[in-house]
Amino acid sequence: MSELNFGTDLFGEFDRLQRQMAGLFGGFPSSIRSGPFGAFPQINIGSTDDSIEIVAFAPGVDPQKLDVSIDKGLLTISGVREPLQPEATGDDMRTYTQERFVGTFRRVIELPQHADPDKVSAQYTNGCLTVSIGKRETSKPRAITVQ
Repeated sequence: MSELNFGTDLFGEFDRLQRQMAGLFGGFPSSIRSGPFGAFPQINIGSTDDSIEIVAFAPGVDPQKLDVSIDKGLLTISGVREPLQPEATGDDMRTYTQERFVGTFRRVIELPQHADPDKVSAQYTNGCLTVSIGKRETSKPRAITVQ
């Protein structure tokens, strides 16, 4: 029987394995619900009788640097998240780990056919971008009177 030796950092090895697995399977999402691991911004998608609601969690993003567009049934959310400027600069600051995403980002979401691109509103509040897309009148539920 062979002895497994992972060194002193077993959790580091698990993290490396997770990154390798994400690299193997992360490029081919199978549905709207399975975006790439660690994608920014994270999103929630829901629906009401009248609209499709999308919430993108983008704290630290300047709302003026957000771009929301719809083209050919695709909603695109893109923008820039600037780095925070630490108090210590130059040689005084040594970064050991950085988990906060900085830089440009882009998320593309395929919308259902009953989404109406003419009925869209977007609002950024407390780090959350909420995009509301109305549904076409023909797709809304309606009551049928039985005679």
